[in-house]
Order: sequence, then C-alpha cells, then structure tokens
Amino acid sequence: TYMTDTQKAKCHAIIHTASASAAAVGAGLAQIPGSDNAVITPIQLVMTISLGRVFGLELTESAAGAAVASAAAATVGRTASQFLIGWVPVAGNIINAGTAATITEAIGWLLAEGFASQTCNAG
Repeated sequence: TYMTDTQKAKCHAIIHTASASAAAVGAGLAQIPGSDNAVITPIQLVMTISLGRVFGLELTESAAGAAVASAAAATVGRTASQFLIGWVPVAGNIINAGTAATITEAIGWLLAEGFASQTCNAG
C-alpha cells in the first residue's frame, strides 16, 4: 500500500463516518425502495472529495461523481437486495443499513487505494 499511517488514519475516519451516515439513511428509508440513493450519493461524494484531499487531490463534484460511479458497480447487488427484502419492516431496515454501510465502506477504500497509488506514481 502507498499510504502513510497518517493518511490511513484520516481515510479510516472519513470512510467510517460516511459508512455510518449511509447506514443511518439506509435504515431510515428502507421501506421506500431507491429513496435513500438521493441522500447516500451526496454522502459518498463528500467522502470522495475528502479522501482526495488526504492525498493532495482537489476533485470537482463531477470528478468525484465519476469516481464514485466507477467504484459503485456493486450497487446492482444492493438494489436487488433492497427490492427483495428492503420493504420488510425491521429486517429490511437492518439489511438495508448493513448493505449501505458495506458498499460505502468498499467504495471508500477502493478510492483511497486508487488515490494513494495515483499520487505515489505521480511523485
């Protein structure tokens, strides 16, 4: 890995904060399929921009959106689980929260690794 301990610690804080926020949104909006995307996407954009800053990268909102989109191929599985079980009270809330957090976490670490290697190769 190309990250310093300080960069890892900053990424950890940024990613876990975003994942916890995504989980809260996912749990709260589980019974309305797809409704949480409007709130989770901005959380992931802020996470992406913040991660870029850790590595000295200034990302525009559109560049952050493209980075999230390219890292979010797993959203297909999330959407499927949401439609299959997301509407079930309690179980749907728990599953939706877990899925939102897990995917946000995965996207965050994929992007952090990518930014780290990008800045390492540039230097």
